[in-house]
Amino acid sequence: MLDVWPALPIVINALGMGSRPQAMANIITALKQHNRVFKTSIWGMQNSLLKAFVTIKKPFPALTSLTLESNDTTAPVLPRSFLGGSAPRLRSLELRSIPFPTLGKLLLSTGHLVTLRLWNIPRSGYISPEAMAACVSALTRLKELRLEYRFPRSHAERESRHPPPLTRAILPALTEVWFKCDSEYLEDFLARIDAPRLDFTTITLFNQLVFDTPLLRDFIGRTEAFNSLLQAHIFFSQSRVEVSLFRRKGTADHRTLNLGISCEASDWQLSSLAQLCSSSLPPLPTLKRLEILHDRRDWQEDMENIQWLELIRPFTFVKNLALHERSAPLVAPALQKLAEERVPELLPALRNLSCVGLKPSRPIEKAIAQFIAAR
Repeated sequence: MLDVWPALPIVINALGMGSRPQAMANIITALKQHNRVFKTSIWGMQNSLLKAFVTIKKPFPALTSLTLESNDTTAPVLPRSFLGGSAPRLRSLELRSIPFPTLGKLLLSTGHLVTLRLWNIPRSGYISPEAMAACVSALTRLKELRLEYRFPRSHAERESRHPPPLTRAILPALTEVWFKCDSEYLEDFLARIDAPRLDFTTITLFNQLVFDTPLLRDFIGRTEAFNSLLQAHIFFSQSRVEVSLFRRKGTADHRTLNLGISCEASDWQLSSLAQLCSSSLPPLPTLKRLEILHDRRDWQEDMENIQWLELIRPFTFVKNLALHERSAPLVAPALQKLAEERVPELLPALRNLSCVGLKPSRPIEKAIAQFIAAR
């Protein structure tokens, strides 16, 4: 759909247009009136249309919202001259599967930007964490930042890291953050920013052998919203594992922090999340409840109990532990092992243990009873 009003701002909305020549020609005609284009949303964008858009090297002074999504895995790279390098009224910028490695030049002109979403960024659109932090540091009105890469970086790119700066940029309006990247990228970015009003954060990391995230731990520790977390949910699915942390907001529990790992093998999920929680979570004295859930159909049954114990180790202040239907048969033997070895530093504050949606079998009952007796 294309709406053009003479002598009025132009709004372009295109969805699923395929490669229809007339529709593409209409859009290009509208875009060439760069002084009047107010909002543009193009979904399922063909490379030919994107290349034609790029040839318009004039600024878009009236543009307030731009959303572009490519349906091609090899979308062309947007050049520094995109939008003439200037869109001073832009408030929302969203690019999906479209590489824009020189985004920083455009952002220098977008002091009113509120929303920045970069989804499924291909390797050709890589922006270093140093450059990305510099890009957003001047965006004092930015409320939402989404930065999601399609693939992890190469080993060489991970090795070429720079020391963190002595001071961090403060993003005073930022309340919502989404990341998908490798842990080194995340560490380098978080070392350069502070977001005192941050209210919701989702981080998905690519799987790797070692997770060492002390700067993420520091970031969590100095963010006010993360200092009143009440409960945590650990969830295993077919393609990822995650821990979600909630705090009370009004009369409801509000998911505030979500840490996840893209990983399919169940043994890797367990060991990776244990590493990430141990490395990333500071002491959380307000955290009182932990729930463990999983929704996998192919769980590997022969994993060692020590892996489960390492996963729950960081949750020192938890008083209530809830095991759900599929997780109880896996965690109960680890609790039994914990009781046998009498490890006092694991779950020292635990007062209540419940099995949700499960009629325990005799082995589960025995394992839990032994754990309770030991406590």
